[in-house]
Order: sequence, then C-alpha cells, then structure tokens
Amino acid sequence: MRQASPMAALVLATLASLMAPAAAQKADTPASLLAAYVKQAGTPASAERGQKFFNAGFGKDYANCAACHGAVPTEDGKDLLMDKRIGPLAPAFNKARFTERAKVEMAFSMNCRDVVGRACTAGEKADVLAWLISLKP
Repeated sequence: MRQASPMAALVLATLASLMAPAAAQKADTPASLLAAYVKQAGTPASAERGQKFFNAGFGKDYANCAACHGAVPTEDGKDLLMDKRIGPLAPAFNKARFTERAKVEMAFSMNCRDVVGRACTAGEKADVLAWLISLKP
C-alpha cells in the first residue's frame, strides 16, 4: 500500500480541521460574545443602559425582559407563556449562559421580537450582556 505524500497529508489534515465542529475549535464565553457585539455596534457597552433596557416597558404582551427573568436575573425565572422554569440569566449564577453563539442569537432574536417588538441592535445586546456579566454573587 502506498503512503500519502506529505502534501496530501497536509491537505487531509486541513480538511479535517475545517470540518471539526466550531465548539470544539473555540468555545464562546460571555466576554467573547460581548466583545463581538461591541465591535459590531462600534461603541462601548454600558451596564447601566443594559439594566435600564432589561427593565424597560415596551407595551407588548411581555412587558419587559424582567417579566420572565426577574428584575435582577440571578435566580430562576419563569416563562409566563409556557409556565416553565428559566434558569438564572446572569452568567455568574448559571455557567451555561452565553456559551454558545447560535443559542444566544436565537434567544435574542426570539425575545427581542416578542418583548421589544423588533430586532435588538448589537449595541442593545452589548449593553444587556455587559449588565448581566456585572452581576456577581
């Protein structure tokens, strides 16, 4: 049996690395997601603005983010529609939060549409995430 040339081996190794799941290559963290939103927004995040946005009333079925997640989301919340427990939103109180970019984007997309009535901007996401990261035990 003939061995693959060094070039063929390099090509195969490169293809294998490209096909590896993104999570295996580099896991997301709350800080890396915040940095991405800040970069996209082009302005620094503000935890103070994030807290105000989170607790603001938007006149929709769900008055605000706090309606389900709690005014200070360091404890369990409750989905008002599904009557289902929601784990703490603040990353220091729930290590699984903000660790998968696709899940974070899906949650922002769904919740912004339902609560705010539109897509949230990168700046709004950055502000809310900055505030949530600032919450410590």
